[in-house]
Amino acid sequence: MSGAHDTKPVYPDEQAVITSFERAYEQYRQRIRNYFSLKLNPMVADDLTQQVFLKAVENIQSFKGSSNLFTWIFKIAQNTVKNEYRRLSRKKESPFDFTEYESQSISLEFTKFVDFRIDIGAALKELDEVDQEIIALRFFVDCTLSEISKIVGMRESAVKNRLYRSLERLKKELKEWGEITIMSIQDLISIVDKGGSESTGKGLKKVQQDLFAELSNNVERISTKYNHHPSQKIVIEIYPDLPTFHRAVGEADAPNWFMGTYEGHILKIVSPLNPGPEHTYQSILKSTVHLFTMWLINEINPAAPKWIRQGIGGYEAKQMTQDFIKGSTEDAIRNLAIPSFDELSNDTWDFETMKGFQFSYMFVEFVVEQYGMDTLNKVIRNPHDFNGIFHCSELELHKKMVEYISG
Repeated sequence: MSGAHDTKPVYPDEQAVITSFERAYEQYRQRIRNYFSLKLNPMVADDLTQQVFLKAVENIQSFKGSSNLFTWIFKIAQNTVKNEYRRLSRKKESPFDFTEYESQSISLEFTKFVDFRIDIGAALKELDEVDQEIIALRFFVDCTLSEISKIVGMRESAVKNRLYRSLERLKKELKEWGEITIMSIQDLISIVDKGGSESTGKGLKKVQQDLFAELSNNVERISTKYNHHPSQKIVIEIYPDLPTFHRAVGEADAPNWFMGTYEGHILKIVSPLNPGPEHTYQSILKSTVHLFTMWLINEINPAAPKWIRQGIGGYEAKQMTQDFIKGSTEDAIRNLAIPSFDELSNDTWDFETMKGFQFSYMFVEFVVEQYGMDTLNKVIRNPHDFNGIFHCSELELHKKMVEYISG
C-alpha cells in the first residue's frame, strides 16, 4: 500500500514543502480519485481530484504537521464531497451510491501471481452507512486503520472492531464462494468495477474451485519454466455468457470460438458454465491457462510475435487434441498452404482472416522437440535472431518447420 504510512511532518521550509507536496501528489492522487469515484461519480473523479490538490497547494502553509499529509488532503476531499452533495440536493439529484454502480468486485489473493475477482455489490448493501464507509476507505482507497480513525472520527480500536465485524458479515453474505472467501477476505488487494458478474448458486462454487485447481497446477510451473517472475499479479474476470463477454471486450459480433482475451494484466473469460457451442466446461478452464501463458510471454517480451505467444499458450494449456489439430490442418498441409511467420503474427481483430492457432502450436512444439526449452526461451527474448539462435535464416527455419509438421 504505497504511501499509506506517511506520518512524517512537513516543515515550513518552502522548498521542503514543495518537494513533500509533489511527492504527495504522486502517492495520493489515485487514492483520492478512487474516493470520488465511490462517493460521487467516476465521470467527475478526475476533475474533482485536480480541484482538491489545487486547494491543497493554495492552503499548504496552513498544514502544521500535527496530522499526516494524506489525512489533511483527504479532509479537503471530504469537504468537496459535502459541497457536491449540497449542490446535487439543490438540483434535486440523488447522491451517487457506490453499491449501485454496475457491480463492485474485490480481488482475492489466489497465488503470488494471480488475483480472482468476485462481485460484492449486493453484500455491501447489507452493511450500514458507517461500515460501508470504513470498508470503502480500507479496501477501495487503501487507507490504514490510523488514517480511517482520523477520517471518520473514531478511535482506532473502534474502527478495527467495526472493520472485522463488517468482514465477517461479508463472509456470511458471500457464503457461496466457500472456503476461499474465509481464507482470503482479510487479504483483499484491490477493488475494481466490472461490467458483468458471474452466475450464482452451486455452479458458482464449482467454477471457482475448478479454476483454482487448474491454475494451481500450472501457474507457478509455467512461470518457472520460462524463467520469469511476474512483476504484478494478474486478475481474472469471468463473464456470464458469450454475448456479455463479447460486448465487454468491444467485439459484439465475434465468433463463438472467441471466449477469452487479456488486456494489460486482466484476463477476461466467459463462464465455464455457459461456454457456448464451440467450447466445453473443461476447455474454458484450460483456456485460462492458455491466456495466463500468453500474458506471461508478453510480459517477458512485449515485442514477442503473436505466433510465439499463441503457440506457447496452446502448448502449455494442451486444450487442443491431436485429432483436432490433425483434422483442422490436413488440408492446408496437403495443399502446402501453411502460414508464414508474418501471417501467424497478425494482431488485428479481423476474425475472418485470423488463422493458424494450430500451426503456432506446432511451430512451438517443433522448437521444443528439435532444439529444447533453452532455445525456446531464447526465441521469446530475441524472436528475430534466427541466425544467432538457429544458425539459419527465417525462411530456412520456416522450411524446416513445414517439413517437420508435414512428415
